[in-house]
Amino acid sequence: MAVQYDWFLHQLDISNAFLHGNLQEDVFMQQPPGFIDPSKPSYVCQLQKSLYGLKQAPRAWYDKLFHALVSLGFTNSQSDCSLFVKLQPFPVLVLVYVDDILVTGPNTSLCQSFIQQLSSLFPVKDLGPLHYFLGLEVHRSADGIFLSQSKYALDLLVKTSMAGCKPCPTPLGTQKLDHTGALLADPKEYRSIVGALQYLTWTRPDLSFAVNQVCQFLHCPRDSHFQAVKRILRFLKGSLDQGMWFKKCPLHLTAYSDADWAGCVFDRRSTSGYCIYLGSNLISWSAKKQPTVARSSTEAEYRSLAHTAAELTWICKIFKDVAFHLTIIPTLWCDNVSAISLASNPVFHARTKHVEIDYHYIRELVLAKLLHVQYINTQFQVADIHTKSLSKARFRYLQSKLSLGPPPFSLRGCKESHI
Repeated sequence: MAVQYDWFLHQLDISNAFLHGNLQEDVFMQQPPGFIDPSKPSYVCQLQKSLYGLKQAPRAWYDKLFHALVSLGFTNSQSDCSLFVKLQPFPVLVLVYVDDILVTGPNTSLCQSFIQQLSSLFPVKDLGPLHYFLGLEVHRSADGIFLSQSKYALDLLVKTSMAGCKPCPTPLGTQKLDHTGALLADPKEYRSIVGALQYLTWTRPDLSFAVNQVCQFLHCPRDSHFQAVKRILRFLKGSLDQGMWFKKCPLHLTAYSDADWAGCVFDRRSTSGYCIYLGSNLISWSAKKQPTVARSSTEAEYRSLAHTAAELTWICKIFKDVAFHLTIIPTLWCDNVSAISLASNPVFHARTKHVEIDYHYIRELVLAKLLHVQYINTQFQVADIHTKSLSKARFRYLQSKLSLGPPPFSLRGCKESHI
């Protein structure tokens, strides 16, 4: 929305946030060294405010900030507790992550006024237009907003001694991972790298399935699994400057849902994947193994449809909280005709009693005309990239549909040439 309507977008930081929270419980601490009262050396201090290190500190700070924002006329979103909204006279949206805050809205003066009001309550540092938030590099230009983690990715390659490796065209080979190969003598490095790769998927949806696969062997990694991690790093080396673009476009929700039936060779569970677009911008994606075994491809696809529909519903609720109304009913694309029939036909149930009741949630949305489920040919199924390893040509084709691209300027060379 900030891109579509050219909204004001600033980032704030609260200094020593946890020290502002008021404790509700009785918490005592020993007198700190150098400040012990000679007349009462055995006494302890009762804390009125929270301190860093207390388990109550995060909750105490959130409660303090919550009441401060409510006193300024904001309401908390019912769908996301970190989102606060003030709709009158013009919308002002506040997104909170601990002590890092984003402020956006169509009216610059109202947003600046809010920042001044918040500064009177807490020591606020206005960091200016959004440029770096939670490890994400943000570049705003006339084309839109570009999010990337290039520095994070480069640091990861340096840390793993892979900065000079040969690039690879795909993050995962076509051969499925198994339990062959020797156990790693020290699995800590494997787990550390995989954990770092997980955070990288915030701006690299093309890594989601590959990272999902290597995450399944954290408890007992082998040499073959470590080689798969190195392949991901090699792929990363060849696409360091890639990031996500958010551009102006007609705003309507479109989703793609897919499943790889019984794809896991160990427990025969299926993998669900989805991509959700707002206009042409990818805003949500997932690659996740299903919690139970599906007895048919229809059941696997239907479960994936239900997960995607739940995510769509949550996004619609967020839009409702910020008073943004979609004019077109969201469309969910699926490449399984039987799953579509199961979702849209309320009497088609005789052979599907083994499907759990909660997965019929999507059927209620279809009957209430809150969602359209339509067929798409497998060749054009974007979510296919989140369910299985693909050939180079197929991967490149689907990757081009994920709103990924280079930055609005070169990250190398002379800056003056781009002024």
